[in-house]
Amino acid sequence: MKTLMINAHPDFKKEDSFSFKLKEMFLEAYGQLYPNEQPEVLNLYDIQLPRIEKNQLLNVWHKQREGEKLSEVEELISTKTSELLQQFKAYKRIVIISPLHNFNITSRLKDYIDNIMIARETFKYTESGSVGLMTDNYKALYLQASGSIYTNDDRYKLLDFSYHYLKAMFEDIMGFEEFYVVRAQGTAILPENDILNDAKLDLKQVLSSFYAK
Repeated sequence: MKTLMINAHPDFKKEDSFSFKLKEMFLEAYGQLYPNEQPEVLNLYDIQLPRIEKNQLLNVWHKQREGEKLSEVEELISTKTSELLQQFKAYKRIVIISPLHNFNITSRLKDYIDNIMIARETFKYTESGSVGLMTDNYKALYLQASGSIYTNDDRYKLLDFSYHYLKAMFEDIMGFEEFYVVRAQGTAILPENDILNDAKLDLKQVLSSFYAK
């Protein structure tokens, strides 16, 4: 099944990172399910990603609302945002790879979300609140690496803002059918084999539902 893999690790080529190992784990499992296919990979730290700044998206959005002519640079920004949005909408399965940074997603992943959270494209406003437009069997899977453990019933559980944020954006705002998470957690305190074995088991349990039509 067509899958878009969004890699939000700042050092996405670092083979000894747990994010890299999660990616390889997923690709191996994907290859067993779909031996004749490959996911499309988008490395966020390898592209020029428009940001919500005065001289970037803020100016572009303002000029578009006012019907003003965009500068050459602004045209490039607008084109890139449009390309990212159309790419995102073209895939029914989205896989996100991101380490947990200060209890949240990486900064470049937030920039990416700002490029695809577009009214009348992935959601719309109504009198009773926003409604998601990504409702045609769209599903997302979050592969997260974290130094601590965030699934115990302690204070860390509520501090995993990345999971709560992404789940809300994908399910509650954009209308995705499901948002799954597979964790390689405790990387600062647990043996690597234990971490990866647990993640592999979780991935195996998730994939059948993730790719169910």
